[in-house]
Amino acid sequence: VGVWVARPDKPPLPGGVMREDKIAAIGIRIRRWVTFHGIAINVEPDLTHYAGIVPCGIEGHGVTSLVDLGLPVTMDDLDLALKRNFSRFFGPVE
Repeated sequence: VGVWVARPDKPPLPGGVMREDKIAAIGIRIRRWVTFHGIAINVEPDLTHYAGIVPCGIEGHGVTSLVDLGLPVTMDDLDLALKRNFSRFFGPVE
């Protein structure tokens, strides 16, 4: 599942549709009663590496990051925020 953010700072798509860029992906799989899960969040990647990628096969949309959106976040900041919010829902994290 892609996580998208609206980009009013970029030109709209044909028909005046607001552009959205992918910032994260969340995946869950169940196989033989075993669950697999993962999350990927773009903090500060080199976005030029995504130039030829059509995220989730949706034409006209791009890829962005927290830093590209003007949020000066580090991996440590993100790690702390994820731990705090995870703990709120699932209990303490060591």
